[in-house]
Amino acid sequence: MASVCEICGKSSKTGFNVSHSNKKTKRKWNPNIQKVRAIVDGSKKRVNICTRCLKSDKVTRAL
Repeated sequence: MASVCEICGKSSKTGFNVSHSNKKTKRKWNPNIQKVRAIVDGSKKRVNICTRCLKSDKVTRAL
């Protein structure tokens, strides 16, 4: 499953784990993407949406 929100475009971000001795190793932060049935253009469709968009009612769920 693609980890990109189809509403806001949020995707994974990269950075470093930094230890106490300041040694850096690469890491990744993934967004909380859920596969949800939603009403898009008047029809029910399965979309990948981040939980922030779900919580702020940017999309209406189809039950």
